[in-house]
Amino acid sequence: MSAVPKPIYEEAAPPEAVPAAVAAAPAAPRVPVTPAVSARPTLASHIGAWLGTALPRVLWTAVSLGLFVVAWHFATRYRLEFFIRFTNVPSPGEVMARFSDMLNTSRYYEHVWFSVQRILIGFGLATVLGVFLGLLIGQYRPVRNLLFPVFEVLRPIPAIAWVPMSVMLWPTNETSIVFITFLGSFFPILLNTIHGVGSVDPVLLRAGRCLGAGEAALLRQVILPAALPHIFTGLAIGMGVAWVSLIAAEMISGQFGVGYLTWEAYSLIQYADIVVGMVTIGVLGLACSGAIRLLGNLLMPWLPSSAGGGQA
Repeated sequence: MSAVPKPIYEEAAPPEAVPAAVAAAPAAPRVPVTPAVSARPTLASHIGAWLGTALPRVLWTAVSLGLFVVAWHFATRYRLEFFIRFTNVPSPGEVMARFSDMLNTSRYYEHVWFSVQRILIGFGLATVLGVFLGLLIGQYRPVRNLLFPVFEVLRPIPAIAWVPMSVMLWPTNETSIVFITFLGSFFPILLNTIHGVGSVDPVLLRAGRCLGAGEAALLRQVILPAALPHIFTGLAIGMGVAWVSLIAAEMISGQFGVGYLTWEAYSLIQYADIVVGMVTIGVLGLACSGAIRLLGNLLMPWLPSSAGGGQA
């Protein structure tokens, strides 16, 4: 008769085998578990974070501009002549006095409004057309073969060289100035958009097609977001070139605008007005570039530069 096999697992000890000290120990109190609540950023935290990053920049900007104005003041006060002549350059005090007088007249605001209006129209048209054509040229080879050679021939032509042709093409000086502004900003936006489309990861395109995305959805939901950093680089460059083109066009064929104001001051030998026009151009260009940078940070929060990172 064969022996009965032993069980693999030992039977649990009976209750009598439990030590009395362990049995007499009080049970640990049960702590109610509460679900973890994620801390949401408040308005105060957002303001504090913005101040923490913006305040040092503001201070450094004030120091930089202050040193520039001080150097300008001493150069004009002592009429320095060392390769650069400051004999006829107005001092910061004279420019501020003249600028204060011009702020009290409606003529100054009219010139500023004409320039801003031309920039908004010309740059807006260049943005829409440049991004749209850039997406098509960068994505589809037949479109690239058809349009890109023409743009490559026209691109090296300076916008200021288009002034005589634009006067013949368009019925009014206002339209021709907007056209020159458009040309100045169109090609940087177009080329950067094409480069952005070319740098899109092919894996993203294959994944989009595998998920059933059509060509329109692929352009809108995959290619455009991936190319946004390059597009905004083109927008920033295009805005600077647009201001250069606009001021040159206003000086040559305009009757209103900051460029016309500056050139008129030069013709009338009003040196303080020249500097006022130059400072106005700089401030307006800085405001436009800042608006583009702010829009880019809002649309691309995943970039390190949007959160202030990437710099020591």
